[in-house]
Order: sequence, then structure tokens, then C-alpha cells
Amino acid sequence: MMTSSSMLKTRSEHLCHGGRVGFYSHQSDVLGLEARFAVFVPPGATAARPVPVVHVLAGLTCTEETFFIKAHALAEAARLGIALVATDTSPRGAQVPGEEDSWDFGTGAGFYLDATQEPWSRHYRMGSYIAQELPALTEKLFPLDGARRGIMGHSMGGHGALVHGLRAPEFWKSISAFAPIVHPVAVPWGEKAFAGYLGPDRQAWRREDAVCLLEDGYCHPADILIDQGEADQFLERELKPELLEEAARKAGQSLRLRRHAGYDHSYWFVQSFAADHVRHHAGVLRGV
Repeated sequence: MMTSSSMLKTRSEHLCHGGRVGFYSHQSDVLGLEARFAVFVPPGATAARPVPVVHVLAGLTCTEETFFIKAHALAEAARLGIALVATDTSPRGAQVPGEEDSWDFGTGAGFYLDATQEPWSRHYRMGSYIAQELPALTEKLFPLDGARRGIMGHSMGGHGALVHGLRAPEFWKSISAFAPIVHPVAVPWGEKAFAGYLGPDRQAWRREDAVCLLEDGYCHPADILIDQGEADQFLERELKPELLEEAARKAGQSLRLRRHAGYDHSYWFVQSFAADHVRHHAGVLRGV
């Protein structure tokens, strides 16, 4: 019988800030395909002394490598003793007709949900992969403390972090996001993705929308941190953070929404504040 470790393929491993960063793949039962992910284990983490872990969700067109390479977050994670896990943004190689036709739907654009519509529903199950399979696998193979687990993301990944965190606050103890899609049911990116993955019933979309979740009574006990650039080219059309701010106020959800003049949607923006997000998660998870 094959074990989880024997099924894991190591693509590369590197020493980094005294810890180790690795890029791996495995055959995912949830996706029915090979899946890729990355792990940063800080110095001093051992099986006897597992460390808090934050899962990182990237945005449209990105991969499991993007945040680790571009966000410049590993030095602060090493200093604070925080592990990071990054996943890919969609299944790869599903061979669904049309999955390569556009950059904001299909490959690289899984929206961290479980598709219910054919032909997407067989493989496009990033929701369950994030919520179940990847945490279980990484916590079995690496010295990660699943009792102290957080989630953060950028853009589409910020959407995923907010939705997963709000729906399962006991599982995800801390949440943060950079320029998230906060109300996908009401913006073009979300409407396109949800119609394709979830079908025409807009009521079924609400479970995948942070603003709707807050309206429907979901809250998180910890403070949520969001950073948003005011020169973001997608701010007015796709992101609309003021809608989350209003929903959080009405729901009694503690939220720090920080606006930054001159910053856009890029990883130059993300890397400017990534260390703050690592510190935010460390502060919450150390208190768990």
C-alpha cells in the first residue's frame, strides 16, 4: 500500500532564510488529477515542535509558485516561525473544452470553489481541495500545527481566503487579503465564473461570496486584515471593497481595511505589505 509520502513528488527544495522552501506535486483524489503546491517550513520547526501555518491563495493566471517568488514574505515568516503553504489556482490538464479560452475562467481561474455544472464538476473542485485534502496532506508530511491554521490571498485568492475563512472559522483561525474580489455575485469576474461553474441559480452563488456570507450571518471571531491599493485598475469594476466594509459593519465583523494611495493590483503592491500580513496571522495564531 502506498503512503502519502511515497505519493508525493518533490519537484525542488531550497534553503531559504534558514528554513526550507519546497515545490511538490501529488495525485489528488479530490481533483482527480496531479496537483501542485509549495511549502515553506521556517527554521526550528520539528515534528515535536510544529509551527502555525498560513495557506496562501493566488490570483487569476497565477500558480503555486507566484506568491512565494513575488511576495517577499518568507523572511518575515522565518523570523516569526510561521509556515506557509501555497496551492495552484485551478486543476491542470482537465481537458475540459474551453478551459484555455480565456484568462479569467478555466485554467488558472478555479475561484477556490467546487463546480456543480458539467463538464467542470468532475475536476474543478478547488474548494474541497483547499478545505480538506491539502491541509490534511501537508499537516501529515510537514511539521505544521493544524490547530493554528490561517488563510490569506490576493485578488481571486483574496476572495477564496475570505469565503473559506468566514465559512469555517474554527478551521481557519485567521484571515487576510490583498485586493480581494469581495462581492463576486455582482461583478463581471464573479458573474462569468459562477455562471459557468455553478449554473444560473444566483441563490446558490451566495455561499461563494464574502459580502453575502456576512449578510447571511457568517462572522469570524478574529479581526480580518485587508489591504487595497487606491490606484488598482480593477478597483471600481471588480473589487468594490466598500461593499465588504459596509457588510462587515452591519454584521459586527471586525475588519481592518487599509487603503493605500498610488498602489495598483500588482505584486509590487503585495510585497509592500506582505510582512504586515504575516505579522497579522502570527499575532492571531500565537494567541490560539
